[in-house]
Amino acid sequence: MDKRTCNSQDVEVRKGPWTMEEDLILINYIANHGEGVWNSLARSAGLKRTGKSCRLRWLNYLRPDVRRGNITPEEQLLIMELHAKWGNRWSKIAKHLPGRTDNEIKNYWRTRIQKHIKQAENVNRLSSNISEHNDQQASTSQASTGPADTIETYSGNNNNNNIMGTTFHQSTTFPTETNEHIWSMEDLWSMQLLNDATNV
Repeated sequence: MDKRTCNSQDVEVRKGPWTMEEDLILINYIANHGEGVWNSLARSAGLKRTGKSCRLRWLNYLRPDVRRGNITPEEQLLIMELHAKWGNRWSKIAKHLPGRTDNEIKNYWRTRIQKHIKQAENVNRLSSNISEHNDQQASTSQASTGPADTIETYSGNNNNNNIMGTTFHQSTTFPTETNEHIWSMEDLWSMQLLNDATNV
């Protein structure tokens, strides 16, 4: 029973936001004793926090050399270059950006740089799809463009293909694009009159 009580007391740790008193205790302890092993530091300092919580609080917020403010364009380029080299090894990248924390760099990468990279990839993908679609349309229109379509002329029921004195041959072709060679009934009547006049 006593053993369980001791274990339950050891496991009981405080969670949630750090208070100003806790920050002062951690700062003063590290100023006097150094960082050391974080689990031991939390117990020795009298903080009811885990070693991980103390380490993150110190490294990300309380360290005197923590750099505040926006990431500069130079820092952004360096982050991109190092990430291309090492991937998501944030602690290793942070060592090359004095004063910046691995957590800050990771958050900046995921919320800013990675987001812009995805947007650029989507724009490139969309533009390539549009250009492919335009190329397909152009090739389709070129394939459909060619010699004028031919239509078969009216032959009627007469074997001589003679209508009102005008002879039509099946080999006659008409362009489909224009109406220049399409004859109306008035044209046929005028041609009949012309034939009648020449036969007199």
